[in-house]
Amino acid sequence: MARIPKETVDQIIHHADIVEVVGDFVTLKRKGNNMWACCPFHHEKSPSFSVAPAKGLYKCFGCGKAGGVVQFIMDIEGTSYVEALKYLAKKYAIDIQEEEKTPEEQLVQNEKDSQFIVSNWAKDHYQKLLHETEEGESIGLSYLMQRGLNQTTIKTFELGYSLDQWDDLLKAAQKQGFEAKYLEKTGLTIVREDDPNRRYDRFRGRVMFPIHNVSGRVIGFGARTLKANDKTAKYLNSPESDIYHKSDVLYGLFQARQAIRTEEVCYLVEGYLDVLSLHQGGIKNVVASSGTSLTESQIRLIGRYTDNVTVLYDGDAAGIRASLRGIDMLLEGALNVRVVLFPDGDDPDSYIRKVGDQRFKDYLEKNSQDFISFKTRLVSQEAAHDPVKKAEAIREVLQSIAKVPDPIKRQVFLQQTSTTFGIDEQVLITEYNKLVKKDSQRAAPSSNGSQGGGGSGGGSYSQSGNRPYSSAPTTNNQQPTTKALSPEEEAEMAMYGASPDELAAASGGTPEADTDVEPVPDVLQACEREVVRLLLLYAAQPLTEDMAVAQYIFGQLEETPIQTPIYADLLHLCRQEMEQGRWPEVRTFIQHGRADIRLLVSDLATEKYELSPNWSTHQIYVPREVDQLQQACDNAILRLNKVNVQRELSVRLEALRHPMDELALLETLHTIKLLKKMDDDLGNMLGTVIPRVNG
Repeated sequence: MARIPKETVDQIIHHADIVEVVGDFVTLKRKGNNMWACCPFHHEKSPSFSVAPAKGLYKCFGCGKAGGVVQFIMDIEGTSYVEALKYLAKKYAIDIQEEEKTPEEQLVQNEKDSQFIVSNWAKDHYQKLLHETEEGESIGLSYLMQRGLNQTTIKTFELGYSLDQWDDLLKAAQKQGFEAKYLEKTGLTIVREDDPNRRYDRFRGRVMFPIHNVSGRVIGFGARTLKANDKTAKYLNSPESDIYHKSDVLYGLFQARQAIRTEEVCYLVEGYLDVLSLHQGGIKNVVASSGTSLTESQIRLIGRYTDNVTVLYDGDAAGIRASLRGIDMLLEGALNVRVVLFPDGDDPDSYIRKVGDQRFKDYLEKNSQDFISFKTRLVSQEAAHDPVKKAEAIREVLQSIAKVPDPIKRQVFLQQTSTTFGIDEQVLITEYNKLVKKDSQRAAPSSNGSQGGGGSGGGSYSQSGNRPYSSAPTTNNQQPTTKALSPEEEAEMAMYGASPDELAAASGGTPEADTDVEPVPDVLQACEREVVRLLLLYAAQPLTEDMAVAQYIFGQLEETPIQTPIYADLLHLCRQEMEQGRWPEVRTFIQHGRADIRLLVSDLATEKYELSPNWSTHQIYVPREVDQLQQACDNAILRLNKVNVQRELSVRLEALRHPMDELALLETLHTIKLLKKMDDDLGNMLGTVIPRVNG
């Protein structure tokens, strides 16, 4: 696989000033050693977003977002690790020379690059036709203006027009030297079935809507005919290609992603013009499924930016019915779903043009309702006074409730449904549990009795007390978590040099994970965390004339294995740095390829509060950790050893409860005596032992 050379990555990170990069998105103000601002990832009135220039990291104490300069671009732009590196390279004019590819790899990369290039050229060509030809202006531009779109919106979404000719684009592309095969692969031209040597343009006499991926690259087109008597489809889309997979794309997401984060909600509509009109009206956090049924990939895309979705429906009852399954999928994706229904005959585009921007926003706020309540009212009205239909309607609602992963929300929805239908809640819970059991058996009919996760997102409910039971496993092993990567992101990380371990960690898992690994107790994790924190933050700080903190801690840990995997991994990386003649530094690991390492380091290195300079002004001495490193390191090591001794002591004491021969008993008792003495000695050194009083 091709890679960005490590030297280039190091160069990018070295030149990328986190204050400068973050300052492109928010206004930073200095307070003490750090810079502060209102968080760009969530609403807040007082600043809780901090940037530490010396450490090269950021942290929001409100929403928890944290990391280095590369992570910031990943978070703010919604891009992968590699795309974030490319963004920074472009900002600092650093040329990325990828390492040499094999001929096969180069061919694949060239194929995709060529399709991106020809798609972007076609977009520019269609834009030029819209603004610089008589046909484009009189037909295409005139139509867009009639729909109320201004030049700013037309430019923002790069709208265009295709001439009503069989081969306009084909001839222009040939003149520019583009190969015919790339026009065909992207669906811009079509080969005649009866004559393979004859080609013609797919899009003719249509307004063109370029479709962008999340990085802003054109990957396909939607096209609307303007002929009243045209027998072809009103809308025509690019076919599937190497760069365009319609199930993975949401129209307008590239333009909406930042607004979705800021507003903490995504408005979901059906058509291109719905997106354009709402965006122009100041509702920029809007995307469209482009007339296709929602897919899991599209739902995961939304989930990268917000947990909240509001679906905007027109008043067509048949259309609403057809869309209900897609909303169930949103619920199953752990998103909070609300619905706004417009009056009969109106869609979002027509309604905002009818009532104006402000009244439209007021309507959204006043008429938004959670999906379960909306569906309950919808199906209850349809059932009217028919008992059979009413029973089916209740089961329909229960199926949607079962998709909700959160047990508390499920309980609330069951209570609401009980009230709306006028049916006893206990009866609903009984029926709900039947549905969940049935779906689980259908999803995983394995002989060992294990249940799959396909049919229902909900757990069953107790019939005494109506309290939800969760079937999810629990663990005390609190470790940093990351959202799963998409297949496209995994492939891209691998292409640029991520190891299997890095890929697994970035996806929220571990390679060849052992599901039977015993969780690490909280108290042991806390002790291991403190040792790792001291080593990371003060590695190069001297304790004596010939020994620094990192050397001292590694020396003390020779006989003490670290049990928490993420802490063991970070210590291993620190040791590798030292073996290569470098001290471990926060600035190094905050840019690491593994997302969980970046998250851990940012968490360890961030402090919410700084010591006020007023203390020294008033001549009040407050001891700092950096001035007492020997004591801090000693205490951390002693506490870790004491916890490990106590764990081993518990194991030996538990062993006494089981039968053993006399020799094994004597050995166990002797070991317990030694462990108790070690525990007392460690307690004495820490000052935590309470002396025994005789008498």
